[in-house]
Amino acid sequence: MRGMANLGNLMKQAKKLQEELERTQAEIATMRVEASSGGGMVKATVNGRGELVDLAIEEEVVNPADVEMLVDLVIAAVQEAQKNAQACAEEKLGPLTQGMNLPGIPGL
Repeated sequence: MRGMANLGNLMKQAKKLQEELERTQAEIATMRVEASSGGGMVKATVNGRGELVDLAIEEEVVNPADVEMLVDLVIAAVQEAQKNAQACAEEKLGPLTQGMNLPGIPGL
């Protein structure tokens, strides 16, 4: 009988952990993380999943003669925002996951 009680406690703990993970993942999904490049001329905002949700480009950096520079600035801003979002997600989920591989969360 003691084994059944331990199994019941383990199941309760697993359910609680699952609820905490779901709540944290929902919180991460609503996060907004911004990064910029070119001294703030290009700003990218991603959600906690690293998906681009906003992009702002200052008029001064739009030069039809140098489209490559604009592309580089956009890529740099988006990549930095995604990296920051991943770090935030890992920080929030770290104590809960400790070595688990969770689908849909980059880097975890």
